[in-house]
Amino acid sequence: MRRDDEAGAVTAETAVALPVLAFFAVAMVWLVSLGITEVRALDAARETARAAARSEATGDAVSLGRRVAPEGSRIAVRHDGETVVVTVRSPVRPPAGLFGRWASFEIEAEAVAALEPTS
Repeated sequence: MRRDDEAGAVTAETAVALPVLAFFAVAMVWLVSLGITEVRALDAARETARAAARSEATGDAVSLGRRVAPEGSRIAVRHDGETVVVTVRSPVRPPAGLFGRWASFEIEAEAVAALEPTS
């Protein structure tokens, strides 16, 4: 015996589930882009700190960091006694430009390196 009152139930369930699945997929892509940006910003901070600790010119050290840093990153180098402190601020943008400018924010990474002795 077939019940006619359940006709279209699968269609209704699918209509509810598809937006949830789409939102979940976008959220996962967003989390991956956050992770990638954070790793690249930290790598750029470390690269810049190492170069500055080797007594390279600040401009040269920053240009090495820019090779690794995400696009639009800002790199700041500060000499603090016997150490070099590098801060990298990188914008994280939503996947495929979704949600406009209000969804973007910055990741901040910092690296510290001891100055190498000069001969």
